[in-house]
Amino acid sequence: NNDTEDEERLWRDLIMERVTKSADACLTAINIMTSPNMPKAVYIEDVIERVIQYTKFHLQNTLYPQYDPVYRVDPHGGGVLSSKAKRAKCSTHKQRVIVMLYNKVCDVVSSLSELLEIQLLTDTTILQVSSMGITPFFVENVSELQLCAIKLVTAVSNF
Repeated sequence: NNDTEDEERLWRDLIMERVTKSADACLTAINIMTSPNMPKAVYIEDVIERVIQYTKFHLQNTLYPQYDPVYRVDPHGGGVLSSKAKRAKCSTHKQRVIVMLYNKVCDVVSSLSELLEIQLLTDTTILQVSSMGITPFFVENVSELQLCAIKLVTAVSNF
């Protein structure tokens, strides 16, 4: 039984290491694109779309469930609890790697708003960005992300 727990922990650590490295790659790409005097060849649409997909995926599947228990899925298929009951049972302790991912995602969202001021994006990309910017306002305990989302939604509305 101990071997199984150790194996699960190692597997979880490996996954979170890959997720963190991917967040670093997204942040690096966005930081390069938002640097001053970048040539147009740097703004690769596929890279921008993948950064947005990565960010949206981890917001919905990793961060929102960690910060707001309403977004958690009960693995046992238990009874339906109200959102107030779920929030009452919530623990506020977060793993260090989750907090680090949250901060990196906030940086990506903030940098995306800067990118919108620099580069024209396609309509489908703008739709993805706008949905990513609006969703945090329906999630509790993500105030830093909400501030970044305000900046993003403002940049979309100026688009």
